[in-house]
Amino acid sequence: MSASKRPASGRPKASGAPKPAAKTAPKPAARPAPAPAAPKPVVEKLPPRGQLLPKLHKALKAHYKPVAPNLSRPLLEQVMLACCLENAPADVAEKAFSRLLESAFDLNEIRVTTVAELAEILHELPDPSRAALSLRRVLQSVFESTYTFSLEHARKHSLAHGLRTLEHMHGVPPFVIQYVASTALGGHFIPLDRGAIAALYLCGLTTRQEYDSGKVPGLERIIGKKAGVEFSSLLHQFGIECLTNLHGNTVRKVVQAVNPSAKDRFPKRGEPLPEPVPPPPASGREGQRVADAARHAAEEHRPAGPQAAARPAGKTPLPPAGSGPKRPGDAKAGGKPGPKPFVVKPNVGKPLTIKPQQAPPAAKPDAAKKPPAAAKPAAKPAKPVPPKRPTGKPAEGRKHSAQLSKRKPR
Repeated sequence: MSASKRPASGRPKASGAPKPAAKTAPKPAARPAPAPAAPKPVVEKLPPRGQLLPKLHKALKAHYKPVAPNLSRPLLEQVMLACCLENAPADVAEKAFSRLLESAFDLNEIRVTTVAELAEILHELPDPSRAALSLRRVLQSVFESTYTFSLEHARKHSLAHGLRTLEHMHGVPPFVIQYVASTALGGHFIPLDRGAIAALYLCGLTTRQEYDSGKVPGLERIIGKKAGVEFSSLLHQFGIECLTNLHGNTVRKVVQAVNPSAKDRFPKRGEPLPEPVPPPPASGREGQRVADAARHAAEEHRPAGPQAAARPAGKTPLPPAGSGPKRPGDAKAGGKPGPKPFVVKPNVGKPLTIKPQQAPPAAKPDAAKKPPAAAKPAAKPAKPVPPKRPTGKPAEGRKHSAQLSKRKPR
């Protein structure tokens, strides 16, 4: 081939085969859009509690009278009364608790009674089902821990020991623990039920986060121990008024006297208070540990009896196959016959038959008398026994050795 026929590039022309497609680099995957950041909780600015709590105590004294607790009861009855007293007036709780004790034979009968039946007896309370469930849980926990219905051992030690005893009882509300610790155990606590927390929220003493969680720290540092029981009774009565008559004149007067700027927290007329929204459980290992501990406690204190809930799947394993009693048809199928069922036969004895008594036989005539038997020969005289030779020991020594031989070995 001449140089004139070659292509200008100096390379031979390609044949008619199709050119391979050029490799394109893969496009990077689109990154997901970042999730919007959760809005930060708005921190409410509240007036200092040290200034508002004394005002609240003074305003409550003007409208309510404190109720002194009855400390002559046993500690277990104090706990049971506190279960009835939660969110209920003191006189109504006392009446319902007295009727409960009168209707039952003993505390064990209350423990095995269903929640529905206990709620019928406690029908005067605002929430009888909740009180009945708390009562059954208290009695069940005490019985499973001590096999008696007594908590007097919690008083014999320190306050910390009594608190630990109450906290280890499954399902006991925090209000019950705080009330019993402040009255029967002599501690310094301000028991808070839902009504008391609602009252503090309406007066501007707590934030919405504290209202949802049900915990208001720092009250015991402001209210002294001497005024603690009195303030707790007044706050309890005011909380019941907030739950039953929210838009009444008494509630508005107390709130106006404590914090006039808190009037915006009142809902509209005819609407109830907002329901508390508990915070979500903690995530991660700590949340899993708390959930496992709560599940284990609920399973451990699960009440027995027909009124108890069914066990979850996997807690009661099924027996292995073939471990049950054998049926009569199993022997025909080639298997070994099972044990015979134990049948209790009735105790049926044979009928008694009394035979008639026979008459004595008649005496025979004397004609056939037998001749007298021949006299037996006299016995031979016995051989004379030779006298025993006297031993070397005297009579007193022999007597003493005989007494020693009769004694038992040591």
